[in-house]
Amino acid sequence: MTRRIAAAVAVTVLSAAGVAAALTTTATAGPPTAPQEDGVIAAMARDFKITPDQARTRIDREAKAATTEQTLKAKLGTGYAGSWLNGDASEFTVAVTSQAQIQAVKDAGATPKVVKLSQIQLDTLKSKLDANKNAPKDVPAWYVDVQSNSVVVLARNTDSAKAFVQASGVNAADVRIEKSDENPRALIDVIGGNAYYMGGGGRCSVGFSVNGGFVTAGHCGKTGSSTTQPSGTFAGSTFPGRDYAWVRVNSGNTMRGLVNRYPGTVPVKGSTEAAVGASVCRSGSTTGWHCGTIQQKNTSVTYPEGTISGVTRTNACAEPGDSGGSWLSGDQAQGVTSGGSGNCSSGGTTYYQPVNPILQAYGLQLVIDGGGTPTTGPTTTTSNPGGGTSWQPGVQYAAGTTVTYSGVGYRCLQGHKSQTGWDPPVVPALWSRVG
Repeated sequence: MTRRIAAAVAVTVLSAAGVAAALTTTATAGPPTAPQEDGVIAAMARDFKITPDQARTRIDREAKAATTEQTLKAKLGTGYAGSWLNGDASEFTVAVTSQAQIQAVKDAGATPKVVKLSQIQLDTLKSKLDANKNAPKDVPAWYVDVQSNSVVVLARNTDSAKAFVQASGVNAADVRIEKSDENPRALIDVIGGNAYYMGGGGRCSVGFSVNGGFVTAGHCGKTGSSTTQPSGTFAGSTFPGRDYAWVRVNSGNTMRGLVNRYPGTVPVKGSTEAAVGASVCRSGSTTGWHCGTIQQKNTSVTYPEGTISGVTRTNACAEPGDSGGSWLSGDQAQGVTSGGSGNCSSGGTTYYQPVNPILQAYGLQLVIDGGGTPTTGPTTTTSNPGGGTSWQPGVQYAAGTTVTYSGVGYRCLQGHKSQTGWDPPVVPALWSRVG
């Protein structure tokens, strides 16, 4: 039994060489590699109700869309208004705010759609909701919905939602309130299965291996808390606000660039972020391996413990004990399980904390299968939190990067290439004051 659990843990963690605090850390760009493991294809065929060949075709389309998205985001600048794949991933749409940008989208092989609000404008509206620290318990989540070019607030009680929007200083006309029966909570309290265990009791799932340990969900343990199987200590943890942590394991444990797919393993080759509409599969110690699609990014969700921002919303299922577990799109790491509603019998909504902000927050790097350099998309400038380097225009900043501007510290909330006039105090959707 001990051997079986230890083996399962080994294949669900990732490790990495430490990343220096310099603001010039780079990674090799490139598209995600479509996996060939039968287990991944079989899981997608099961959960999407498609054939194995259709699953392989979908993965190829999603890899291409991820690369196209990154290219167009940089090229379109402030005119970019989001992008998404349709139901079967056969069409990739990119929204823009100007007729003049239509041709650039077509040239990249995507379908253009002209909309009113840019991604930055939508994120600015949402940031006002994020700034309200008194979200009612019956308002479970809110997010930017790029497909409808609007900010959506989910509510079990619409009157509470309206009051929340008004108190946040947001015009009601700029927000769409949707009735929802979601009741998200941190997935932490089920005992048993292949996992790691907290010294104070409870079980969570390993995310990805990093230098000396693994990343996981912040609600699983506080900084300094101990773990077993593998034995270690939470070296850093944030919850609520964000939901991420990393555990430094004791000597004798081996980190691998693999994820448990129940049964067998799948390789991890990098952490290129997948597009809205792309398929994602998650691994957890309670329910194993399940797949769904990315519904919305940069979502804020309210648990009983508080509001979590910057998570990704999906229609894949999960249950307590799956917390902290791995999310993959193809062979690219996407994030770690945070929480959600429903279960894997009737279905549900699950949120994951994107992995790249975790790596950037703690100066970590993925351990990938077979060694080499992880695939992470465009070259990105990063720094450790608190490190701080003066903000500059024309630089590609990653989410989690910290900079100084006029002597004040700011943290990047969303990856972007800076431009004159985008300085931190001017664009609160992209930068948050720290310190």
